[in-house]
Amino acid sequence: MDGIINIYKESGYTSHDVVSRLRGILGTRKIGHTGTLDPMAEGVLPVCIGGATKLAEMLSDHDKVYEAGIILGKTYDTLDITGVIQEEREVMSTEKEIKEAVSSFKGGYDQIPPMYSAKKIGGRKLYDLAREGNTVARKPVFVTIYDIEVLSADIPHILIRVHCGRGTYIRSLADDIGRRLGCGAAMESLVRTRVGEFAIEDAYRISEVEKAAADNNISDVIISLESVFADLDSLYADDDLSRRIRCGNIIDGAMVRKATDAAVNAADGKRIKVYDSDGRFTGVYEYKITGDIFKPYKMFLN
Repeated sequence: MDGIINIYKESGYTSHDVVSRLRGILGTRKIGHTGTLDPMAEGVLPVCIGGATKLAEMLSDHDKVYEAGIILGKTYDTLDITGVIQEEREVMSTEKEIKEAVSSFKGGYDQIPPMYSAKKIGGRKLYDLAREGNTVARKPVFVTIYDIEVLSADIPHILIRVHCGRGTYIRSLADDIGRRLGCGAAMESLVRTRVGEFAIEDAYRISEVEKAAADNNISDVIISLESVFADLDSLYADDDLSRRIRCGNIIDGAMVRKATDAAVNAADGKRIKVYDSDGRFTGVYEYKITGDIFKPYKMFLN
């Protein structure tokens, strides 16, 4: 059972809750999620099963799309409405000014991680420190905002869509939008609609996975390992090359060129998916122009 399930995480569940439920449903402990979602948030949470857990960190690097509800004029200690309210101000901005402020974040900026987050400082998670009443200095981290727009505005409530890179905290973004407008703001809802190629319309709720498992149709909801690398060129190895691949050995560039035309003009860092002589997907190799070699990048040998 190696692959990925595109889970629709429902509000009220933690990402850890999702993993725990799936371990029980699938009868395996080798499961990991690809990026924490707050309990109040919902939406796409790719979960790796079996050998696919090797991909968890790679999938966490993917860009993400969110739809976030924001309330203007209020600030909370958690930067969302689950916390304790800190301040209330009148919202003086027009819809045009709000849209201008929101769009000004496009491209990216230096963002300070929220105290209520799983980020670790000094070996401890920030939210544990925050619950003890401690606030520590956090270094700003540059986050990439590929696109951001206001979908609707019923002031003081607005709904935004954000396409962003790894490490972006939407709660902090909401707070920063409020600061830019001078009235404060907090996140009041969050839906993650996409992680890389994993879209919300293709996601399964835990109850649907449970039913699939009960009906012996679990393969219907599991995305195969090799499909994650569908855009890569393929190398089908002969018996001699297969022996090297099964041992996870480095492959000489000339051997690859002899076996396939896919990597003849390989650029440094080019990746190819590799199949052994029995047609089994064994992993992904990465080209290193220095030495003219292909090195194992991710291997899925049983």
